[in-house]
Amino acid sequence: MPRYARFLPLLVILLVGFSTSLMLQGCGGGKGDGKPGADGKTVITFWHFQSEPGQKKALMDRIKEFEDENPTIHVELQDLSWNDGKAKLMSAFNASAAPDMLELGSDWVAQFAASGKLADQLKLGGDSTGRFTETILAPGKWNNGVYAWPWTSDTRVLFVNQGLLAQAGVDTTKPDATWDDVLNHAEMVQKLRASDQGIYGFGANGSDQHRLYKKILPFFWSNGGDVLNSQGVPVINSAENVAALEMYLSLARAGFTDSQKGLDQLFVSGKLGYWISGPWLVDRIAKDKPDLRYALRTLPKFAGKDAVSFAGGEYLAINGASAHQQEAKKLIAFLTSPKQALEFAKALPGGTTPADLSLAGDPFLQGPARKVFTDQLRSSRMTPMHPKWLEMEKAIEDAVAEALQGDKDAKAALDQAQYGITLAKGGNDSSGTGEEAGQ
Repeated sequence: MPRYARFLPLLVILLVGFSTSLMLQGCGGGKGDGKPGADGKTVITFWHFQSEPGQKKALMDRIKEFEDENPTIHVELQDLSWNDGKAKLMSAFNASAAPDMLELGSDWVAQFAASGKLADQLKLGGDSTGRFTETILAPGKWNNGVYAWPWTSDTRVLFVNQGLLAQAGVDTTKPDATWDDVLNHAEMVQKLRASDQGIYGFGANGSDQHRLYKKILPFFWSNGGDVLNSQGVPVINSAENVAALEMYLSLARAGFTDSQKGLDQLFVSGKLGYWISGPWLVDRIAKDKPDLRYALRTLPKFAGKDAVSFAGGEYLAINGASAHQQEAKKLIAFLTSPKQALEFAKALPGGTTPADLSLAGDPFLQGPARKVFTDQLRSSRMTPMHPKWLEMEKAIEDAVAEALQGDKDAKAALDQAQYGITLAKGGNDSSGTGEEAGQ
């Protein structure tokens, strides 16, 4: 055997590795490094949470149209999941390996923006914030800049089992005007348990991380309360909030306390009189219980006050270190444009609505189910814009859970939340501008 033969396997491995490296370089680029792809196109990376099959197809259809209109740009998509996507984004930023463009939930933007990781899109031009209401635009704003552009929104409405209410003797032709009406009727439905132990009047979210606060904040807001005042000072234990929590506790006693998932299922099974939920439940009822006699209503009021629901949304942000900020901004303007946002919403579940509410009168958004969500969005709010919001959220949820369990009354529970939120904010500091995204 020749002496060089012993080195042949190693030579083959090196040649294969070199060829593979060349192939990979030809497939992409543009991951914040400013390099074009092998075909000369600018490659921008976009990490997103639209990973369900229907969602992903709808997004890919939009991306194809964008690339057809912009033949010098190629978009590389990467799916994220809600379970660990935020942690992956934080790790990528901390490793200087973040994508050019990313999708963020409305209550995440402050944490990323305060860390200095995102680009101020107002400075990039090419679009106008005038397309959005202040409520929808607010979660993307930070220190006089706009660091995330609104894409889609959704809200929570009241699901009413009209069959159960009629069985309990309630006149279902008259929508409940106030929470007192709902409480009275929920108590009537609860009495049906004498003959059917599976029936409950009202569904109350219990200790359910990242969900309970979405149910209790509308009660606070609708009764004139808030989490922080206009100066950023915690006011969670105000008299208005205490009274609102007492109403929620009364409704819970006239029903059943469980998780979002459990109460969604209970409503679909026809055993729950009232339940506050989102657009996904409309599709689930149509699939699993199409004969369910139910109605959708905007949230009732506290007497003499305006009802306010919780709104969430998806926002599109740009990596402040990306070499392709202008291309990413062009894609954001395309995806959030009225035409594209409406087509995207049509492919998504239930009452998902384009953030651009100039579309609210479109026949599609005025359909039987979607109209209620569209109307509710006009009187909905999002969480406070603060980089420590997740810590505040936990303080609220822990306190309300203790009240639901009977361990504290409403006042004591919200005093506890007040203390927790004050600690989360770091005393009197309301800016939090030095926080790193990965901490």
